[in-house]
Amino acid sequence: MKIKWFFILFFAVFLLAACSSEKNHDMSGMNHEKMNEEEPSSKDTSSKQTNLIKTTKTKTLKGNEFTIVAKEATHKINGKTKVTAWTFNGSVPGSEIRVKEGEKVTIHFKNELPAPVSIHWHGIPVPNEMDGIPGVTQNAVKPGETFTYEFIASVPGTYMYHSHQDGVNQIDKGLYGAFIVEPKEKTYDKDYALVLDEWMSNPVATDSNGMMDNKDGMDHNMGDMHHEDKETEEMPGGHGSGMTMAHDMSMYDTFTINGKSGDAVAPIQVKKGERVRLRFINIGYLSHKIHLHGHTFQVVAVDGQELSAPKEIKDQLVSIAPGERYDIEFVANNPGQWYLECHGDLEGTPGMKALIQYDGVEKGNDKPNDQQNLPNFDFVNYGKNKLGEFTLHQKYDVEYTMDLNTQMMGNGMVFTINGKTFPDTDNINVKTGDLVKVRLVNNSHKDGHPMHLHGHFFQVLSKNGKPISGSPIVKDTINLKPGEEYVVAFKADNPGNWLFHCHDLHHATAGMVNMVKYDGYKTKFKVDPNTENKPE
Repeated sequence: MKIKWFFILFFAVFLLAACSSEKNHDMSGMNHEKMNEEEPSSKDTSSKQTNLIKTTKTKTLKGNEFTIVAKEATHKINGKTKVTAWTFNGSVPGSEIRVKEGEKVTIHFKNELPAPVSIHWHGIPVPNEMDGIPGVTQNAVKPGETFTYEFIASVPGTYMYHSHQDGVNQIDKGLYGAFIVEPKEKTYDKDYALVLDEWMSNPVATDSNGMMDNKDGMDHNMGDMHHEDKETEEMPGGHGSGMTMAHDMSMYDTFTINGKSGDAVAPIQVKKGERVRLRFINIGYLSHKIHLHGHTFQVVAVDGQELSAPKEIKDQLVSIAPGERYDIEFVANNPGQWYLECHGDLEGTPGMKALIQYDGVEKGNDKPNDQQNLPNFDFVNYGKNKLGEFTLHQKYDVEYTMDLNTQMMGNGMVFTINGKTFPDTDNINVKTGDLVKVRLVNNSHKDGHPMHLHGHFFQVLSKNGKPISGSPIVKDTINLKPGEEYVVAFKADNPGNWLFHCHDLHHATAGMVNMVKYDGYKTKFKVDPNTENKPE
């Protein structure tokens, strides 16, 4: 279960690199051919034995009409740790959703939790009223109530869904899942989605505002583990106006793949000769550097968008920031048992690993080595250079510079865009059809900022002043390390009011949010004064 617990350290900010040195048809990594089994109920978390590794199967939803229920459930992370989670359909991650490119998707959502919830379809270009942002596109769904989401799955790729109501806490409690839009023509034989996350084994319990919680209620039932902020979390007062507190990353000690850690992570089953796609989805708040042993591979997509003529590489670390997705493909041409693992020096790092296991092979000689010094994959000059939709020096209708920073404001620390915190940040105002160029600069001294744009894809045009020279890179989330600058461009072709925010949601809650707002757009919902909408 992920729940927001906090370890309080006043006025200190700890930025530690995550598993880097600086969140298939089977959500547990099981063989995709076995995926139509029923998910465990909210009270049933019994494990099953697969190749001597205990796993919990979760259901894959296929078709185009689904029911998603938010409810409490017991979730087993490994052989030692069992937690009470907030879940979608009784599992963490929630039921994996798979649909076909071009299908109309209908999702009936019911909230059986004790707090309002919404669902955001991260990366999918949905109509604005379906984006799931409380107070912006809809009212959060109250306990016992329902909401129906409908949209066309027009762009194939790797996406995710998660709560956007008090997301910094509700995602921590487990409200997320993978969402795959399958292309009309596949290039691979087997396909696994791998959701990356981090948890804590010894948290200090707090309420949703970060205050100590000893009351009988929602938070004290949330169990033993949860995400912990690597930097700051806002105290009551709203949108960065209150005092902030820092959190000790040394307690951030358990990293997971599909909700499991260490030996509980199910092996990735392959057959010799198969082409295998691995879809990495980072729902956590730390970057993770992933290494595939024993095989060459291609990075075939970023944030679900295919790359042009990706080349074969080997023994490179693929760093995946919060909110990002990376797809890799490899040919299973080296029979044995090989590790897929995270690299880094944090306590939780060794738990984020899985075996690539060939059918008929019972053991292998490969060993984990999460300290091996390897080069980092960089998309700036990868793949075939060809003309994208935008160029760096063409004429744009709107140009905007986004200065990302961290500063003291009032009594505490906040995360700012151009010196302001949400909702007082300056909007990016556009008209339908506008071409928009955004220059993002990270002026924070220690903090990374994975910036996510709702409702649109953008093309990355340059990094630190140098144009992208490889395949056109189309994304919805771009990670800026301290001192970095990116220039991106998009077409304003999806009218609405759209968030553009840091996907370390601790930063978003403490102010790092602004909006792309279309001239003349009128939202179709009315704010319910009896619903406490928390859009970050």
